[in-house]
Amino acid sequence: MSVSYYKRYRMEFDLRGRRAIPLVAPHGYQLVPWHEHLLVDHAEVKYQSFRDEIDAGVFSCLGDLDGCQRLMHEISLKDGFLPEATWLATYTEGGDEEPCGTIQGIRVAHKYGAIQNVGITPTHRGRGVGTALILAALAGFQYVGISRVYLEVTAQNDGAVRLYKRLGFRRTKTLFKAVELAYS
Repeated sequence: MSVSYYKRYRMEFDLRGRRAIPLVAPHGYQLVPWHEHLLVDHAEVKYQSFRDEIDAGVFSCLGDLDGCQRLMHEISLKDGFLPEATWLATYTEGGDEEPCGTIQGIRVAHKYGAIQNVGITPTHRGRGVGTALILAALAGFQYVGISRVYLEVTAQNDGAVRLYKRLGFRRTKTLFKAVELAYS
């Protein structure tokens, strides 16, 4: 076994003094608030979003459907889990609803929140779904009185880093995640 290190950024968003953030989905999409019966849909989207990405190497559960279901279950049971900051995006064109985006929010301190696992399935990237989910989560944090929100992102995930910067997140720390690699 050997160890590989992945560079990750902690990025923060300050909600203090901000106007209320509106909930707006891109044309053809819908934002669905958290409900426990949607846990499997969140997990499936998480799996489809991360299974072929670098984050599945950083967090092995993201490369496995059962792992994503366990992770979603654990997140939903956390003391600080915030349904108000947890959303599922669905594609609604043509009358069918296809889950295609997920985001979860956690209260980590009285006025501090964390975004968990922003995931957009590959065929729906670049259409504004990630932006809509992040803004919906921020609105949820704002609604419950949280003034600062952070997330962590793998530094090589250029698209996500650009999106977070464009939305107003600022990098506050660089972290390194150690991952044991097993060779067969």
